[in-house]
Amino acid sequence: MIPVHILDLAQICAQKGVNQFIISPGSRCAPITLAMTRHPEIRTRTVSDERSAAFIGLGIAQQSRKTVGLVCTSGSAAYNYAPAIAEAFFQQIPLLVITADRPSEWIDQLDGQTIRQIGIYGNHVKGSFQLPILDEHPDTLWHIQRMINEAINLSQSLPLGPVHINIPLREPFYPKAEEQISFRKDLKIIKKLGADLKLSPSQINNLNKSLQSYKRPMIVVGQQVPDENINNLLQQIHQSGKAVVVTDVIANQAFPGSLQHHDFFLPLIKDVVKDYTPDLIITFGLSIISKNLKLFLRNEVSRAAHWHIQAHDGATADTFKKLTQVWTAEPLAFLEAFDTHAQANAEYHAFWISEESKINEILVDTWPKLAFGELKAYAMVQQKIPANSYLHLANSMTVRYANMLQSLPRSVEVMANRGTSGIDGSNSTAVGASLNTDAFVTLITGDMAFFYDRNAFWHNYPLANLRIIVLNNQAGGIFRMIDGPAAQPELVEYFETRQLLKAQNLADEFGFDYHGVNDTKGLETALENFYQPSQTAKLIEVFSTSETNTNILKAFKQQIKTAYEI
Repeated sequence: MIPVHILDLAQICAQKGVNQFIISPGSRCAPITLAMTRHPEIRTRTVSDERSAAFIGLGIAQQSRKTVGLVCTSGSAAYNYAPAIAEAFFQQIPLLVITADRPSEWIDQLDGQTIRQIGIYGNHVKGSFQLPILDEHPDTLWHIQRMINEAINLSQSLPLGPVHINIPLREPFYPKAEEQISFRKDLKIIKKLGADLKLSPSQINNLNKSLQSYKRPMIVVGQQVPDENINNLLQQIHQSGKAVVVTDVIANQAFPGSLQHHDFFLPLIKDVVKDYTPDLIITFGLSIISKNLKLFLRNEVSRAAHWHIQAHDGATADTFKKLTQVWTAEPLAFLEAFDTHAQANAEYHAFWISEESKINEILVDTWPKLAFGELKAYAMVQQKIPANSYLHLANSMTVRYANMLQSLPRSVEVMANRGTSGIDGSNSTAVGASLNTDAFVTLITGDMAFFYDRNAFWHNYPLANLRIIVLNNQAGGIFRMIDGPAAQPELVEYFETRQLLKAQNLADEFGFDYHGVNDTKGLETALENFYQPSQTAKLIEVFSTSETNTNILKAFKQQIKTAYEI
């Protein structure tokens, strides 16, 4: 029979809103699998590859903003969750990771599918819970229910993140055919209420006094989900000249006039920017992509304070080596107070607006004249992405192309695995998002990331709303654009790692609609019906060479520099 504490686990999850699970098959986890799949309020899906399963769960949680559960069997299956768990930890995405295990007496006894699972995810989970083996004492069941509540609450507390529950189970694992399963209603449910993170009167007074010392604030927005209220307030602050607002593509807070093309103009203004460097840097959100922006704020801004705003008391990154204050508040509440008390600086604001406007005009005139390659392909695709849809960007050059050009419709939500910035789960994360929405989900990825994660599609769930662009230069092209590896004789074999795969074989295998293109006309034709409704995913493979792409990007930057200096 299914143990009562496993049935209780499913019931507590359902009552606390953890009602989507990605399950990977196995025997040791069979009681957990059956409890979840037979619960009427829980939606389960099965994905055989645990690494892909975890990233698919991450994609669902990323898109739904709710805790998503993972279930796997004992042994190395649990280890395959690790990359996605690390990504969820640094991207602050809530996952409830449930792993079945052998009883403790059988660990290190050469039994099959047995490893040391207690604390297996180390410092990359918010908490790790080891459930006891259920016995006859009533306190054991109370203890288990309490731990399950605590684990779920922890995943949903700020900062959000993954939590691990390890469950040792003894045989038998499977109920008899005639066994009836029922879920108890009167379970211990522990609610955790959120705190009011508005600024107190004393904090507002402190903010008002502090702002008197700063004349040139710059607000830098890191990765976060869209928030219309924050976006409207940022526009108001920016347009009034009280601060300049800088956004990366993954910040989901860009607006007309915000500093979006800093990757291009920051290297060009070193001689004139000294009188206009910020004296106060205000940040909220997670990571930023632009290396030029990071280097500017670290090295060119010599004397500035850095305030970071976050709605929790957790760790704070000192990304620019200038952190002076951490404000524990909702960003919206802080920005409202800032808008009330900050003073405009027209000259400072006008300088930055002028630089953004100038580069934007150059870009609009320059990119259509590019030779065909990845950069132009990305620019063409982003013009076709529908409003009110989702864009997933793989790491390496794809996310950088997007950050350079930044001209997406405001209603497109941009997602990228920038917690660890790995290539290993890009496909799966986009698949997870597509399983959780009826809107279009566009994945733009390089060939290395795409083929690395091909098991993302190895399941039985339709992906009719998924659109995939594979930029296939048959190598890890980013290494040719980095001075260090590009200068090494081992570049081709040991850094680029040349490969000859084509996505058409995968598309045929999984029944995707496929187009391969290698020029502007071919891509224009392929994009004509790309976002028309279909019964299956659609994939466009854009062929180029890493040498060509490197030369195009260098020439593009030179053209921008030349136009800027005229």
